[in-house]
Amino acid sequence: KMAEFLNLTQVNTSLKETILFDYYTAGFWWAKEMNFSLNQISGFMGLLNFALENLSIRRMTLGENVKELEKAVTGIGDTESEEGGDLNLFNIDQGKAIIDFL
Repeated sequence: KMAEFLNLTQVNTSLKETILFDYYTAGFWWAKEMNFSLNQISGFMGLLNFALENLSIRRMTLGENVKELEKAVTGIGDTESEEGGDLNLFNIDQGKAIIDFL
């Protein structure tokens, strides 16, 4: 179902699609293990996408990406993307855990 949702049609034969599938699946299960609510899981999946876009499209360094993710998680400041954080979505400990995971 994850592959369908991500519109990955060649997971069994495409290394790129397999990597994307593993990336999002690992993130999803980590969020479930953290006992995130459905809203939090959705927000976290958006952060996974945000981090991947920062690396692949915006060509940010790891340091720049971590700073952008911190802004997005905490809702502080402007991020390079239009996706902002939600101050009520994650508590401080969850935010730290997310940054550590990513």
